[in-house]
Amino acid sequence: QVQLTESGGGSAQAGGSLRLSCAASTYAFSTSCMGWFRQAPGKEREGVAAIAPGGGITYYVDSLKGRFTISRDNDKNMLYLQMNSLKPEDTAMYYCAARALSSNCRGSPTEYNYWGQGTQVTVSS
Repeated sequence: QVQLTESGGGSAQAGGSLRLSCAASTYAFSTSCMGWFRQAPGKEREGVAAIAPGGGITYYVDSLKGRFTISRDNDKNMLYLQMNSLKPEDTAMYYCAARALSSNCRGSPTEYNYWGQGTQVTVSS
């Protein structure tokens, strides 16, 4: 069974930074698309960033480019999201997700198969 566990969330001031981590259980992590998604209260879950299995290709929501960076360490089965210049509108529950296939990493939440429990990020002004 695939298990994904997020950590690193918390509270930050606007303009600050947080780094989220996601630990994946030992499965075909290195051959899976991985993504970060977020969901704010009353809103639908939305994609934040995704990364191809080898780590060489990344995708971002246009509005977050330049502020967020997704990365992975396949040797450690770890996924990361570095978030800089945080804004109050970044406040949400952040989820790590894995896609069973190694293609079409830039998929919608419905195309991702395994999910973590989420980690809360709260940004105050």
